[in-house]
Amino acid sequence: MAHINLTINGRNFGMQCDDGQEQRVKQLGEYVEQKIQSIASAGAATSESHLLLLTALMLADEVFDYREDLAALGDHIEGKENYDQEQQMVCEAIDHISERIEQIAERVAKAA
Repeated sequence: MAHINLTINGRNFGMQCDDGQEQRVKQLGEYVEQKIQSIASAGAATSESHLLLLTALMLADEVFDYREDLAALGDHIEGKENYDQEQQMVCEAIDHISERIEQIAERVAKAA
């Protein structure tokens, strides 16, 4: 396990993480710190606990937005796959009809 230090809202936190994950955890800490500072500079919080709660809610809101975007993207992809399948079926039907027309045309030509 690797040991790192994060500074969040002016406080230092020693943390352990899996080896190789140090940079990722530091990036996450920096992101949280940016959100905290953004809320703090807006003067929206009345205390540190209120600041941390607002930050947690803001981050949870982002996660929910991303989940909704991902679900919408999944629906779009599924719709696209259905469209591609329908398009394939239409092409096959046109090919089948074309073959039938050629057969009929050959019969007409032989009968004439």
